[in-house]
Amino acid sequence: MLEDKQTDATFSVLEENPTFIPTTYESTNAITTGIDFTEAAEKTVNAVVHVKNKSISSQPKNIMDYMNGRGEPRAMLGTGSGVIISPDGYIVTNNHVIANASELTVTLNNNKTYEAELIGTDPKTDIALLRIMDSEKDFPFVTFADSNNVKIGEWVLAVGNPFNLTSTVTAGIVSAKARDLAGDRDTQSFIQTDAAVNRGNSGGALVNTKGELVGINTAISSETGSYVGYSFAVPSNNALKVIQDIMEFGNVQRGILGISALNNAAAQASGIDITEGVYVADVEKGSGAEKGGIRSGDIIQNVDGIKIGKFSDLVGYLGSKRPNDIVDVQVLRNGNQKTIPVTLVKLETLEIPDIGIEVKNVSQSILDARGINYGVEISRAMTEATKRYKIEGEIITLIDDIPIKNIDDAKRVMASRRYEDALKITFVNKKGETHSYIFR
Repeated sequence: MLEDKQTDATFSVLEENPTFIPTTYESTNAITTGIDFTEAAEKTVNAVVHVKNKSISSQPKNIMDYMNGRGEPRAMLGTGSGVIISPDGYIVTNNHVIANASELTVTLNNNKTYEAELIGTDPKTDIALLRIMDSEKDFPFVTFADSNNVKIGEWVLAVGNPFNLTSTVTAGIVSAKARDLAGDRDTQSFIQTDAAVNRGNSGGALVNTKGELVGINTAISSETGSYVGYSFAVPSNNALKVIQDIMEFGNVQRGILGISALNNAAAQASGIDITEGVYVADVEKGSGAEKGGIRSGDIIQNVDGIKIGKFSDLVGYLGSKRPNDIVDVQVLRNGNQKTIPVTLVKLETLEIPDIGIEVKNVSQSILDARGINYGVEISRAMTEATKRYKIEGEIITLIDDIPIKNIDDAKRVMASRRYEDALKITFVNKKGETHSYIFR
């Protein structure tokens, strides 16, 4: 990743009416000859800002400080990029650019510097929304394009502030879409490009040749920490949906079908002949998928006209939708294609900050596979410490020896305990093995 990610979510609801976010939904096909990048660059550089994040970190002075958890407060400065998306100064950037900030400033291409306030963040998509704290209402901005229309091979520009070099523009092509960086376990679906992106580009703009926003540059794949040919951006449709949710609700509303799926490799290993699409392993009771008529064994091939070749295609498209949206799901069932309207349901999750995890309700098929009757699934590791243990997908059956059948049970147990008490968690891993940890 371009910078170390943090996962402390901060949500706040705007006290005024949500701002108007300009969008452009036209074809972004730029596969032509003799393309001139100057217009796109001129439109974008003035709307991409240099974000500076001042935070306070506690640093131990000696081994005794380290062992006792003491430290001397030190000011830390982080930098990245952001994109102005409205004339009244709203800015989209990456969550990891502004995580733990005590003070935020942004510098425009004209060298004017402004204080900024954090409106809200979504660590899952690594998107954050800021607002310039100034009465000025005529900032340069970039409009959103429809990232579903982006074509592989299309020219794009990456605009940001790598290595503190302000207003840097690089060009490349879209190398892939719906790229999953975590092997069908991620909640993200990235646009991959070969436009040069380095440290400091995080939160910057990926634009088409018209200067319209198609993505927010977020990550690179590199063994050295510097660009080696692969960079990844959050699609503009997903980023736009996140910031609209933050403005309207103060948090992100995620709509899901209500299915458990096998990736293609797992399906083939189970003797299921599938090369493209998403194999439905189970349908959750009461979900939109069940009510609509999707069945276990269906292969999802298309949603609203968008081809679904793999799980990240499905994740990426649904990431731009909300609960109660209706999507047309085309499935292959017994050799026949069938289109099924499905009303998306809200993904219910619970964060347990005491141990740095997020949990969700689990389907019966997963419980049966583990040989257990109840539990909640760890859907996300929220801290660097818990990420190292690779516990996503494990099932929590007990908290302080109290059975946990759903996230409501987990909420009640966590609300009734004292923070200073030791916390005992009992897990069942993917092999069906039970183990317990005590957190102090």
